[in-house]
Amino acid sequence: MQAFQFLVSTIFDLYLMVAILRVWLQLARADFYNPVSQFVVKATNPVLVPLRRLIPGFGGLDIAGILFVFFIGFAKVSALQLLFGNGFPAYDIAVFSLITAIKEVFQLIFWVMIIRAILSWISQGYNPIEALLHQLTEPLLAPVRKFIPPLGGLDLSMIVFLIALQFVQFAFQDLLNALL
Repeated sequence: MQAFQFLVSTIFDLYLMVAILRVWLQLARADFYNPVSQFVVKATNPVLVPLRRLIPGFGGLDIAGILFVFFIGFAKVSALQLLFGNGFPAYDIAVFSLITAIKEVFQLIFWVMIIRAILSWISQGYNPIEALLHQLTEPLLAPVRKFIPPLGGLDLSMIVFLIALQFVQFAFQDLLNALL
């Protein structure tokens, strides 16, 4: 039973990451023609294009994309509750869906940063994945670099950002524990 629960959770998490990546790519104004961007667009367009007809963007934010992320989180929590849980009220499912989506955003940012750091050590020349990761992470790292500039060719902004991200994750978890 645990193996099946892991499989269901992983499938939802992977698609949730793709949906979050779609919103993040738009926020960062990343290269639309990058092969990874094209994959993300093609994987999310069947749902997002009709959803955008109903829900327009606002102030540069893709509201339909954000709601899509929430809906995937809702589908994940609902499916897991139907398959493996006792079930609980829709309000609780909605709250846990939002929590799931937020935690997945933290996880995605963490892993994108780690992958970018590893690729920076081993890549040689132009790499489309590295270019896309740079476009996604640079808006997050630039404010850190204002306070901690590179020291002797060593850029500590990634480490500082990851520590801050972990702090925010722990603070979020503490807040959830206090509220729930």
